[in-house]
Amino acid sequence: MINSRLFAGTILSWCYNNLWTHVPSRSLRSLFLKFYLGRTGQRTNVQMRCRFLNGRKVELGARNVINFGCLLDGRKFKIVTGDNVSIGPEATILTLGHDPQSPSFDDRGGDVIIGDRVWIGYRALVMPGVTIGEGAVVAAGAVVTKDVEPFTIVAGVPAKPISKRNTELTYELDYQPWLV
Repeated sequence: MINSRLFAGTILSWCYNNLWTHVPSRSLRSLFLKFYLGRTGQRTNVQMRCRFLNGRKVELGARNVINFGCLLDGRKFKIVTGDNVSIGPEATILTLGHDPQSPSFDDRGGDVIIGDRVWIGYRALVMPGVTIGEGAVVAAGAVVTKDVEPFTIVAGVPAKPISKRNTELTYELDYQPWLV
C-alpha cells in the first residue's frame, strides 16, 4: 500500500525539480516554494535550476539567496538556514548518505544547520550532520565534513580553517531579480 503523504511529497518534488525550477519568474517559483518548503523566510530568493529532495524538511530564513543549480537534500533530515545566507551556484547540501562500513549499506546522516550571514561559495559541498556557525565562509569547491566555528573561513578538501571573518557584519541580502 502506498503512503499518501510520501506519494504527495514525491509528486511535489517532481513538479518543482522538473517543471517549476525552470520557470523564469522568481515570483512564480517563490509562490510554489511557500507551499512546498518547510519554511521560506521573507525576501528569500531561490534561483532557477535549484533542486530539493523533500522540500518539507528544508527551512530557509529571511533574505537568503540560493543561487542557480543548487541541490538541497532534505530526504530524511532537516536543512535549516538562518537569515542573510548566501549559497553560491551549484552548491550541494546533503543530509543523508550511507555508512561505508555497513554490511547492509545502511543510511547515515543528520541535520545541517547554517547560521545567520553564512556565505557558501560556488560548488561547495556540505556533508550530513554539519553545523556552520554564524558569519562563517565556505570557500568555493570546499567539502565541509565537520562543524565550522562562527566567523571562520574554511577552504579545501576536506575543508579546514584558513582565516577569521570580521565579526561586525551588518549587511542584509536583498537580491530580487525578476528573471533569475
